Amino acid sequence: MRRTEARELILLALYRREHLDFDLEELFEEKDPGEQREYVLSTYQGIFEHIEEIDELLEARTVGWRLNRLGWIDRNILRLAAYEILYAEDVPPEVVINEAVELSKTYGTDNAPSFVNGILDRLLHAQQAGDPVTHPDGDT
Repeated sequence: MRRTEARELILLALYRREHLDFDLEELFEEKDPGEQREYVLSTYQGIFEHIEEIDELLEARTVGWRLNRLGWIDRNILRLAAYEILYAEDVPPEVVINEAVELSKTYGTDNAPSFVNGILDRLLHAQQAGDPVTHPDGDT
């Protein structure tokens, strides 16, 4: 399995977790991640270890939108990419953003790719600048 396919598997796992009582091992029985198993496990677990921070950072950049009002696909693509941008040292952020845009082209609506790209670009620039979380209403 390639890393791109592993990201699709994580997206499916995130969806299932939102809607079902879910065990990642059950998904592995359906689709073996092969050499990407550790990546899938650590990324999936990492997202939930940092979900509050990730959601706060994303929501601060989704001007005019509450994160919980986004479609599950867009929300979870953003969570996956934000986790990789913030915590994965082995993948360049530009690659992460490109992969997220490709996921949104495949699974999202017509506007999803540009929306996902814009949010992640803002997140990356803020992270590179060391900016604190700034909410649209001016609160930090």
